Amino acid sequence: MSTYVYMRVLESAPHRYDLGIRLLSLGHIDELYRDVAEAAAAGAVAPKVLEIGCGTGNLTQALADRGALVTAIDWNPDMLEQARKKLASVGSQVEIKEMAAVEIADRFPAQAFDAVASTLTFSEMSPEEQRYVLEAAGKVLRDGGRLVIGDEVRPRRWWQRCWHALVRWPLAVLTYIVTQTTTNAVADLPELVGSTGFQVLSE
Repeated sequence: MSTYVYMRVLESAPHRYDLGIRLLSLGHIDELYRDVAEAAAAGAVAPKVLEIGCGTGNLTQALADRGALVTAIDWNPDMLEQARKKLASVGSQVEIKEMAAVEIADRFPAQAFDAVASTLTFSEMSPEEQRYVLEAAGKVLRDGGRLVIGDEVRPRRWWQRCWHALVRWPLAVLTYIVTQTTTNAVADLPELVGSTGFQVLSE
């Protein structure tokens, strides 16, 4: 299922974002947040995690629940407002910043984080932005740090791509009519990640 073509519409009404994503993912979105948070924290004690594109703070909460010290960034102030409300009880364990993903290498010191995590964000970027942000993530990660991404990817097999396009195109058209923009499944994500200096451990 292609959840991500809906995101621009839902971002225009941040207070409905969580419900919309949960419905569109048939309830599986919480599993994604859990899996990404567990992989990013990876059993470490109070790991420092940079979250790219925190939205309303769902992954942020999952990371905090696992003891991470989270720096959560997003460019959308309305989404961040929802995140701050949701995370009001977390305290100093989470720092929320209004910032675009392409700024991270300029705004954070080298090797400042144990992990970089992201959900539903890279499919919102152009291929040039994806590469730039991945390279920037490599700079702010400590040696041996982890990058964990949960996102929509383009299927590799031709018949899967055909099915994906058949399901996706009417949603993409509707999104464009409403928002004048759309999102794109990330092509060859493992190869892209590997080409920017990371070793792909699991997919």
